[in-house]
Amino acid sequence: MDLLARPAEDPADSRTYLLNQKTAQDYRTAVSESVARVGAKIAGTDRPFTGITVDGLAPTVSGIDLDTPLHDTAAALDELEEVYLRDAVYFHHPRYLAHLNCPVVIPALVGEVVLSAVNSSLDTWDQSAGGTLIERRLVDWTAERIGLGEAADGIFTSGGSQSNLQAMLLARDEACRRALTGAGVPSPEPGTPAPSRLTDVLPRLRILTSECSHFSIRKSATLLGMGAEAVISVPSDEHKRMRTADLADELARCHRDGLIPMAVVATAGTTDFGSIDPLPGIAELCDRYGAWMHVDAAYGCGLLVSRRRALLAGIERADSVTVDYHKSFFQPVSSSAVLVRDRATLRHVTYHADYLNPRRMAERRIPNQVDKSIQTTRRFDALKLWLTLRTMGAAAVGELFDDVIDRAAEAWKLLHDDPRFSVVVEPQLSTLVFRYVPSTDQDPELCDRVNLHARDALFASGDAIVAGTVVDGRHHLKFTLLNPETTLEDIAAVLDLIAEHAGAYLAEQPRPALSAR
Repeated sequence: MDLLARPAEDPADSRTYLLNQKTAQDYRTAVSESVARVGAKIAGTDRPFTGITVDGLAPTVSGIDLDTPLHDTAAALDELEEVYLRDAVYFHHPRYLAHLNCPVVIPALVGEVVLSAVNSSLDTWDQSAGGTLIERRLVDWTAERIGLGEAADGIFTSGGSQSNLQAMLLARDEACRRALTGAGVPSPEPGTPAPSRLTDVLPRLRILTSECSHFSIRKSATLLGMGAEAVISVPSDEHKRMRTADLADELARCHRDGLIPMAVVATAGTTDFGSIDPLPGIAELCDRYGAWMHVDAAYGCGLLVSRRRALLAGIERADSVTVDYHKSFFQPVSSSAVLVRDRATLRHVTYHADYLNPRRMAERRIPNQVDKSIQTTRRFDALKLWLTLRTMGAAAVGELFDDVIDRAAEAWKLLHDDPRFSVVVEPQLSTLVFRYVPSTDQDPELCDRVNLHARDALFASGDAIVAGTVVDGRHHLKFTLLNPETTLEDIAAVLDLIAEHAGAYLAEQPRPALSAR
């Protein structure tokens, strides 16, 4: 029976919705129809957003009666056009310049079709077989690109926040083990009692990270029961990179105060500025104080296949690394991983269940990925990256990332030379943080309101989407470039739109509008 035109509800027909040998043709027809519609939508999209508001769309969605099925795939797709496809935010459009969302490569989408239909679960060998080996091979490949060594291992995750959480969990448990055994721990200050119980160690643990690092580090500390106050914020320099001198001071203070620096988190591509912390200097300090070194390269991992690989010098000394393939490898969400230098540290997330991965399986060397993951059921997201590498190759992915970095450098010069704007820092990767400046003597608070309005008005128009952030207490705008199809002309046009919306706002203010300097 064709799923595109099913008759009225009949309980006897419910099994025909299942994908199996009998319904394979229905599956092909339904998926072909959905792909054709999405393809047409992508081809015809002339702006990244329609500008629909929450109040405008919510009644349409809430008005759907989920207890009355349509029994017709074509009708369901027609309805989906109204509640989703028409008003979706389309990252593939060259004037989507907001967050770390990338356009995706076609081989990865082929992987999505395959993995969703087969529906392997990557927790145990008896649910995935070849999927397990493919994921392990990609982990090894990534670890080799990083340079972590022969003992490295890792696991695919849902995203950078989960990868960072798992890395902090491993760092915490390793710090506790070392503190209680004295293994590899610097001699404490005279008068500091040696811990003898876990409860003596936990309150003394600290995570040190840049003030520009991702919020998931503080969130991880909270989820791990340490509290956000266990995170020490290290100042950044004028390039928004962690100051190693300040890190050294904070580590020395921890040592004097009897605190345990369980981890130093370096960032290779901060979310706002794309800045890369000085990894070699941080590695030296981690060695000196016996701290776990984690590198959050969720954004900057694309450099692993780029001609700019040297920007990641020092990452090979990390104890753990976060990579988000769904950022700079142009993969669909989700596709991320956490890598570790020493696979033995993954034992901290290993739990055996008799029904799933009993100990005897490990003794028989049966590879169960759940042994090293904080998830149980996991999608076969690795397949997307596998097909990408096997179809287009790592060098081609690197070229795409290099293209957006090149474009960001051109855009920085454009902003730097434009008297309407003030740009914060020259980018290392592909983000630009800037601010519309109406005049040299304009009220800073009015300037804040102007920039907030310009961003909101641009979003409401649907003509382009930019992000926003706060720098030194002041509201700024942000371009995040991850689309190689975005041209300098696109960026210039968006800057003109921002200035137009800002100017319109200023003209409505009670005080006389000042001309742009």
